[in-house]
Amino acid sequence: MKKKISFLLLFFTIIFIIMPTTAYADVGPKASVVIDFEGLEGENYYVTLLSNVSSTGPHSVLDETYNNQRYYEEDKEYSIWEKFLSYEDKDGYHFLQYFENCTDTSEFTWGYYPPSKFKILLYFPEQDSFAVSKDVYEKYAFDSYYKVDAKGLKMQSGVINYSIEAEKNYNYTWEIISLVIRIIATIAIEVLIALLFGYRAKKQLLIILVTNVVTQSVLNILLNIINYHQGSMMFVINYVWKEILVFVIEAFVYSICLHKYGNGKSKKWILILYALIANAVSFVGGIFIAYLMPGVF
Repeated sequence: MKKKISFLLLFFTIIFIIMPTTAYADVGPKASVVIDFEGLEGENYYVTLLSNVSSTGPHSVLDETYNNQRYYEEDKEYSIWEKFLSYEDKDGYHFLQYFENCTDTSEFTWGYYPPSKFKILLYFPEQDSFAVSKDVYEKYAFDSYYKVDAKGLKMQSGVINYSIEAEKNYNYTWEIISLVIRIIATIAIEVLIALLFGYRAKKQLLIILVTNVVTQSVLNILLNIINYHQGSMMFVINYVWKEILVFVIEAFVYSICLHKYGNGKSKKWILILYALIANAVSFVGGIFIAYLMPGVF
């Protein structure tokens, strides 16, 4: 879902670059922890993350001094909040007053300032019992995905089960596939434009191909790393200026090498114009691909 907003982020980032604006620190996508649960279908359960620190962003332990109580008696889930509040973790991890009912979704998402280190705590109202992870987990990426297989989980009334285990669930395979698709699509666009400019000699196409393989591979690998660690907003911001840098590099290479081959010598300004148009079209093509296939961008 987060990748689907990259198209809009790119549009607004360009607008912000063009138009002077007042900067606000708390805008754009926020880091998240997403946990999928298997084997709890049909169970009524709530999930929270216990933090090693007493606050993160707007979430914090109950402190009546600062009047930060999040639930009150008139709230529907007040009794669940009280149960989580009563839980005392043996390792001293804290309940930060955030939880979700995962009965229907089988998925827990902490999408705004999740704890960096945490334990997973489940509460089952019917059994009035808790299940907690025996290990501590970390936010390993901007969007950290975990999966919990709870098929063998057995709950007893009033008993705390310490057998919850989670494993990383980030889709690295699709990230690699989308990376390759972006590189191939970009190179195909730039080679097609080269043909339209009349650059059809084998050595010309080879120079264009090799240059693009290098620049686009480095560009997209760096963007993937940025997206993994810092999220889609930083991905888009870096995409803009790094694409400009790629144009400069390609224009330099083409102006030095490309005019030496083919029928007649192309003027350097035409070669630079080709690099500009090719990168502009591939840039817009990337936006179009992001709109049609959000997962690739």
